Amino acid sequence: MLELSKWPTSFRDLSISPPNGYRISDRILDAEVQIDRVDGNINARLVGVRTIKGRRRLLEAPSRKHAWVKDGDALRPLPADAPDIFNAMLGGSDPENLEFTTAIYLLRDETGILPVSATERFQASGTEAAAPLPDRVDIPGLQATLYPYQAKGVEWMRRTLKNACGLILADEMGLGKTLQIIALLLMDKPPESAPALVVCPTSLIANWVREIGQFAPYLSVHVHRGPARTGIFRGLQQSNVVITTYDTLVNDITLFSAFEWSWVICDEAQAIKNPDSNRRKAISSIPRRKAIPMTGTPVENTLLDLWSLTDFAIPGLLGTRREFETDHPDSLEAAAELGRITDPVILKRRVSDVADDLPERIDIDLPLDLDQRLVDHYRAVREETLERYPVAGALVATLQLQLVCAHPWLRQTRVDDIDGEYAQVDRSSGLSLMTPKMERTIEILHEAFETGKKVIVFALFNRLGDLLREAAKGLPEAYWGAINGSTDQADRQTIIDEFCAHDGPGCLVLNPKAAGAGLNITAATIVIHYTPIWNPALEAQASARAHRRGQTLPVTVYRLFYEDTVERVMLDRSAWKQELGNETMPLATRDREDIDRALAIQPGKP
Repeated sequence: MLELSKWPTSFRDLSISPPNGYRISDRILDAEVQIDRVDGNINARLVGVRTIKGRRRLLEAPSRKHAWVKDGDALRPLPADAPDIFNAMLGGSDPENLEFTTAIYLLRDETGILPVSATERFQASGTEAAAPLPDRVDIPGLQATLYPYQAKGVEWMRRTLKNACGLILADEMGLGKTLQIIALLLMDKPPESAPALVVCPTSLIANWVREIGQFAPYLSVHVHRGPARTGIFRGLQQSNVVITTYDTLVNDITLFSAFEWSWVICDEAQAIKNPDSNRRKAISSIPRRKAIPMTGTPVENTLLDLWSLTDFAIPGLLGTRREFETDHPDSLEAAAELGRITDPVILKRRVSDVADDLPERIDIDLPLDLDQRLVDHYRAVREETLERYPVAGALVATLQLQLVCAHPWLRQTRVDDIDGEYAQVDRSSGLSLMTPKMERTIEILHEAFETGKKVIVFALFNRLGDLLREAAKGLPEAYWGAINGSTDQADRQTIIDEFCAHDGPGCLVLNPKAAGAGLNITAATIVIHYTPIWNPALEAQASARAHRRGQTLPVTVYRLFYEDTVERVMLDRSAWKQELGNETMPLATRDREDIDRALAIQPGKP
């Protein structure tokens, strides 16, 4: 082909015989444009179409200037003006490195003189395109070993962003979306003058800070939230990564819109699915080079959900909202057509898809921060309890602070209830049902229910199950059940059998003291430890209800806790006991040092 490419670009200019071994056909083939993807680059090629017995063969021209193609020993002409039309359709774009939006525009444009088609390779979904990629990737500065599926995901995102200004990361929860994003940021480190912006619910800020510090310590981080946040945009240009909440972003949109960010990452991006919401309008107005919404459920209600996410990631790809709603009604046919456009920029893998690459159990710690009202409440309860119980105050205060962390409505009402198991609900404080911990739990349940999964929530205080179900109103329909100290022993297995037999998602709220051992609940693949406990053995036994023989899928175990509170002390003590091998001793022991530290640590302390 290289030697042939030296021959005239059009046979009408050919005044000599064809090259040795070749003949010139007198049949002019129809010309077409073909879109392909090779090594991460999107290409546009001028091709000739030859149909034999109903089967189409596409023959590539030697270059964008040539009006003929090679077909065996025959050189077949294309319309003489095909190269000019091809170049006009590209509008100055490099045919060897097209932008994704340009390729989609060519495919959707029905007014072009030349037809446009795409290869299966170009139309492959993100999941399909990521599968054959290398299962190892070298990322300087990353203090973690990526699982093979994570390495493939990071490399796919890197390649995709070469041609697109955004993508949608829709991996199922438990697959490490946050770590993959951190690895991606290290591959293209954002400068302080144009940092990466991470927008997330309040409940996820501590987790982002913790994971960046653990896995990418060379990335500097600034949290923009609360009364101490900066009032000038230059204050946001002093670190590699800025983390904020959706509500803070709306309030400070003038600051965030004052310069161009290298990245805008939206965690739990279902928060911007409503195109009419202030959150969606604000975040879409921020200047950005690259954007990635992260959510395990890209489409929850209507196809407009996907338009909202895609239009944020790659503005204009799906046209205006009005055009989209006209062209894509909520139907299977419209969804299939839409998928041909959006699938190449969506990475959506399920735990079951990559089970061979995962350990049998995935442990995920989710540190949280109390909001300011809860900080004030936490401190007030601490001082009030120590004043009221001067003798046994330390021990009582520790329990009261555990109740505050579980939920500010909980109150110990029985003198003999030394662990607060039977604490009751008091709504008089004026504090909200939705706390950062409750919010994060509902987010996990939402995604689990959307994908048909069953969840076990371990909560030490019995009334938490009622509060959790109250907060979950509006989630997809699911089975709900509970087992605690008040549940008759004879009824416990019946509840579990109903939970396991239920055809669909479900949530079983268990008190680890009542249901931490002796029960087999392998129908659940997600475990949430809502309240830490002092004894690591009891927690391990609780997790083993789902992670045991008979379980055929990986189990994801979440531990939720508030930083700078008694819960942080409990987890540190638990880790210390595990290091000593004390997990075999089912004793919930606390010594004086534990209690003193639990009372000394304070959230929100400068």
